[in-house]
Amino acid sequence: MTQPYPARQQPGWDIAPIARDWAGLPAIEGDLTADACVVGLGGSGLAAVEELLDRGLSVIGVDAGRVAAGAAGRNGGFLIGGPAMPLSTPTPNWTDQAKADLWSVTLAELDHLSTLLGPRIVHRCPWLNIAGPIADTEQATGQAELAALQTESAALRAIGLQVDPWTGPLGNGIAIAGQARVNPAERVLTTAAALIERGAELYEHSPVSRAADGVVSTPSGTITAKIIIVAVDGRLDQLFPQLPVTTYRLQMLSTGPLGRRVLPDAVVSAREGYEWLQQDDAGRLLLGGGRDHQLVAERTSNAEPSAEVQQWIEGVAAAVIDGPFEVTHRWAASVGYTEDERPLCVPIDQTVMAVGGYSGHGNLVGAVNARAAVRHLLDGAAVPDWANSTPA
Repeated sequence: MTQPYPARQQPGWDIAPIARDWAGLPAIEGDLTADACVVGLGGSGLAAVEELLDRGLSVIGVDAGRVAAGAAGRNGGFLIGGPAMPLSTPTPNWTDQAKADLWSVTLAELDHLSTLLGPRIVHRCPWLNIAGPIADTEQATGQAELAALQTESAALRAIGLQVDPWTGPLGNGIAIAGQARVNPAERVLTTAAALIERGAELYEHSPVSRAADGVVSTPSGTITAKIIIVAVDGRLDQLFPQLPVTTYRLQMLSTGPLGRRVLPDAVVSAREGYEWLQQDDAGRLLLGGGRDHQLVAERTSNAEPSAEVQQWIEGVAAAVIDGPFEVTHRWAASVGYTEDERPLCVPIDQTVMAVGGYSGHGNLVGAVNARAAVRHLLDGAAVPDWANSTPA
C-alpha cells in the first residue's frame, strides 16, 4: 500500500544496513576541550574532520541529530562536480575561471571519495541533465532549456569534460561523464565510522546554540577549541543571521522495487535542477523536486514533507514509471540557498569559520568548501574565489 501523505517521514536511504543498524553516538555531557571542533556531521563537516585529523589535531564533532540525519543523508545521492550555477551562465560575482576551478576540485574530491569508500558505495556513472519536464518533450520550456544545455555542454568540453548529447524516453539533454551516484546516508555513516576509528570524538543529539570566541555551546555542555568549523547547510541562518543564506525545504519520495529499469544507470536531473532522480541497484526509484511550485511554502526550516509537493513528485514518478508502483518512503530536508549560488566560506571571528549555502549542490562542493575553511584557519590561506567570504 502506498504510504499516504502527510505521513511520518522516513528517508528511503535509511534501508541501508549501516543506517538501519546504526547504534548511535553519545550526546555531549559536560565541558570538553580539543584542538578543533566541527559543528555539523554531514558530508562537509566530516570532510573538515578528516582534514583536521590529517593535520594531527584532536577533533570533536557534534551534530544536532543523528549523523547523516540532515540534508547529508536525505539528498538525491548525486556526486556531481561543479557549482550549482551553470558554467556558461554569466554571473557578476563568479568568474569563468572560478567556476572552472570549482569543477576541478570537486572532481578531485569525487576521486578521493571513490578511493576511500570503494565502488560498492560510490557508483561511477554519467549525469543526465534533461531539458524541460521529465518524460515531456513537447513543452516549449524544454526547447529553451535544451538550447541552454547545448551552450553549457560546449563550456564543459572547453574545460576538459566529456559531454555528449542525450535523447531517450525521459527527454532530450546532455550526458556528463565521470560523475557518481550514492546512497548518501551510507556514504556519510561509513565515513563517520572510519573517522571514529582514526580518533575523532563524534557526538549526536547535541544541538549547538552558539559558536564564538573558541567555545561551542550545547544544552548539556561546551567544547573549547582553537579552531571551530560550523558546517551546517540548512538552518545556517539561524546560527548566524548575518549570513546571506536562506533555508528552503527539499522533498523526496521513494518507491518499492519496480522489477525493471525505468532509468539509465545515471543520476538524472531536469528543469534546471528542479527535478532529480535515480534508480538504485534494488530497482527502487528515488526522486525529488517541486520546490519551484511552492516557493513561498518551501521557504521554511520545517523539514516535514507536505502533501502538495509530495503529490507533485508522485506525478513525476507516475510519468517515469508508466505503470503501477508503491510509494514506501516520503521525506524532506533543510538546505541553504544563496542568491548568486556561490557557497559561503565566511570567517565569523578569529576562531570560527562558517560554511554552507550550497544551493542544493553540496555533496562535493560542501566537502571542498570545508577543507578550504580548515586551510584558512590553520594556514592563513585565502578563501578560494569560487566561495563567498563576505558576511553580508
